[in-house]
Amino acid sequence: MSRAGARVGVGTHFRYDGETVEVVEMAATTAGNEVVLKDSHGRLLRLSLRELLFSDRATLIPEGPGPSSDDAEEIASVVLGQLDEHDRRQILERAEHVRELLTGYRSGSAELAREGEPRVPYTPTLPLEARYAAKASELGVTDRTLRRWVADYRRHGEAGLVQRTSSQARPFGRADDRWVETALEVMVEHTGESKPSRKMVIDRTQARLIARFGPDVVPQPSQATAYRVLTELERRHPLFRLSTKRNRDIADRPDGAYGKLRPTRPGEYLLMDSTRLDVFAFDPLTLRWVQAELSIGMDWYTRCITGIRLTPVSTKAVDVSAVLYQSFRPRPAGKDWPRHAVWPEHGIPRTVLVDVDAAEGPGLASPPLVPETLVVDHGKVYVSEHLTSVCRRMGISIQPARLRTGRDKGPVERFFRTLREDLLQALPGYKGPDIHSRGERPEDDAFFFLDELEAIIREWTAVVYHSRPHSGLIDPGLPGLRMSPAKMFEHGMARAGYIEAPRDSDLAFEFLQTKWRTIQHYGVEIDRRRYNGPALDAYRTAKSPYGGPVKNGWPFQVDPDDITRIYFRDPDSRLWHSLVWEHAPSADMPLSEDALAFARKLAASKYRYPDDRLAVADLLERWNLGLGTTVAERRMALRLSREQAAIELPETEAETVVSLPSVRKALGTAPDTAEPEPAEVGDDDEADLDDLADEDDFYADALEDV
Repeated sequence: MSRAGARVGVGTHFRYDGETVEVVEMAATTAGNEVVLKDSHGRLLRLSLRELLFSDRATLIPEGPGPSSDDAEEIASVVLGQLDEHDRRQILERAEHVRELLTGYRSGSAELAREGEPRVPYTPTLPLEARYAAKASELGVTDRTLRRWVADYRRHGEAGLVQRTSSQARPFGRADDRWVETALEVMVEHTGESKPSRKMVIDRTQARLIARFGPDVVPQPSQATAYRVLTELERRHPLFRLSTKRNRDIADRPDGAYGKLRPTRPGEYLLMDSTRLDVFAFDPLTLRWVQAELSIGMDWYTRCITGIRLTPVSTKAVDVSAVLYQSFRPRPAGKDWPRHAVWPEHGIPRTVLVDVDAAEGPGLASPPLVPETLVVDHGKVYVSEHLTSVCRRMGISIQPARLRTGRDKGPVERFFRTLREDLLQALPGYKGPDIHSRGERPEDDAFFFLDELEAIIREWTAVVYHSRPHSGLIDPGLPGLRMSPAKMFEHGMARAGYIEAPRDSDLAFEFLQTKWRTIQHYGVEIDRRRYNGPALDAYRTAKSPYGGPVKNGWPFQVDPDDITRIYFRDPDSRLWHSLVWEHAPSADMPLSEDALAFARKLAASKYRYPDDRLAVADLLERWNLGLGTTVAERRMALRLSREQAAIELPETEAETVVSLPSVRKALGTAPDTAEPEPAEVGDDDEADLDDLADEDDFYADALEDV
């Protein structure tokens, strides 16, 4: 029988620093046990026995057979772990027969003898050959098979009785290795191309082998074998089964271990991303179905959603800034939201303060946080000069994700999937994640307006998502505890001891764009629009203290989604003031720059001497009559469909709370006053990229089919 141990004494050989040495003396000294080694040149070396046995410089050279860590056989737990319940029982029963043959007892010991043991044919006093003959007759196997079982059992125990199959050694069967390597090479070359057929890969593989080695040098496998090889290679490099976008993403994975940022407290990392929603909505002006893009901000540590913005057609930089602004100044909670979904206005959880209900107001929809680092992709709206300048001013770092690497923002991508599976697919107008999943006419079912859809998403996030246990939120000290994003926020604040709260609400004005203009007696003119207000009285004839790009120019903050007003900061009092456009009364809603530009073009074709007042009035009348059917008019109308400006600014504009029914009411079901048992959602640490929509969405040009 082989042994795991090896005797160390005089005559034992070691490999020390690359040379073979022999132990010639062992002695016990006051400093400890020592040995004397002799190399092949007769040189002697004295060192401690501890260093000889445990140092990386020395390796024991065992004598005789025995197990080794580099053996070709798998370890016993791996061999036995591959068996199903039926095979496991069969192996255990076979081991009992072997033990009965050798010892007379199925357990292998007389102390654990079963009733009626030992049986007469297997009495230990009988010759071993007689017991072999009796067991072979009992089991109906040959004497050779029985002896092989005994030999395997003596070497490896029960694991030795498991039959090894040849397919484990050669996963590609008898196919030539050169053919397999060339086929994999051809498959890799098609990563960035359209999906080929298996037959094309087989033909190109054979043609390349003939060009390299000559005809009839590398044997061509049969068609069935070639298809089996390609199926096995599909595990290494997906090409035929998944979509081409998914295959490209898998091919772009890093070769080594995945790196990952490790947030340690709330507000340390804020993930921001946008996605095209898989549900149609109604435009309030044109009453046509439209698509919407959702932009969110997510605190990485807690998975709390700190900002939500739903925009038609596409996302602008001002929309991204609005999402970031909501982290500083969250929107108020809904009137009928349950208590667990409402955040205190100061942001500190209820479990931390005493009698918090007496101190808090109506409550917020999300916790207020000042992020330290933004993790964004390379979209123009995220790396624009506007956003980067604001972040520099606020002391917020920007960490761009790698190009075309969705896993760098895995939690956000997983939230988009959870939103689709738990909410959007239950709403009317759901069109599926791609064209192959689309219904026949999903736009016929859509009846939610854009602002209603945003309110539903905001309410679902606060009521359901923030309060549901999340498998990705784990405290290493308590691995069995599953926490919701709201609970994780409380845990993170208790762990860090503080939260980063906004120091001044007027910082919101810094998210707007800055334009330099001179102050005239009639006010300020920006893109042929005149603004005026009492705040300019003291500076109409004053010299500007700023050295901007415009001589004697002053800075004004402009919201491109609401050009009815601009914002001016008094250089003496440092207070912000609102300046109103002279034709603002002509529009009863925020008016964008794109809409005004189109209105001017429309008025120029109808009037000899048009002005902005006529242009705006004519444009609004045209839309109210439902005549805005061109692509340009439709896109402007979608931007105008917002009932409020892109950014809710403090002091100069009143904040309104959108009071909408809950998700259950929106779906036409009776409200459930009892809080349901929250179900745990999936782990979003790794993005499920199968569900990411292609950048070139089929519905991107849907507005042109009007």
